[in-house]
Amino acid sequence: QTKFPGLDVFSHDSGHLWSTLMGEKGDPHFGVLHIASYNFLGMFLFALKLLECSDHAQRRKELATTGPYAKIRHPQYVAFVMILLGFLFQWPTLLTLLMFPVLLWMYGRLSITEEKEMKAQFGDVYEQYAAKTPRFIPNF
Repeated sequence: QTKFPGLDVFSHDSGHLWSTLMGEKGDPHFGVLHIASYNFLGMFLFALKLLECSDHAQRRKELATTGPYAKIRHPQYVAFVMILLGFLFQWPTLLTLLMFPVLLWMYGRLSITEEKEMKAQFGDVYEQYAAKTPRFIPNF
């Protein structure tokens, strides 16, 4: 309280660590980091579109290779990680800082498991797709 006399730990606005530590005045929801994090959270809409594309392919029992899947094999996980990054920038807590690397590891493992399933289901078609399409980071 001596370092931050105006801090009210029971206020929603005080939960924004970066704003407090950087000494920003005013509503933290209009701070630079908070607004920048909305770009990451906007990826949520992108993730919904990916699910639609993936569901369409699943119903037809096909491998999804168009749209975002033409650039990376797991665009839904990339979108989810970007959402997590947005939350991490916007409202970091000890729990989110500890859980972020755990979630990265878990989704990395899940992607490998899913790739094994796709290889079993689609065989050579998936092998060819995986050989030319990166897992997470697109080739520009």
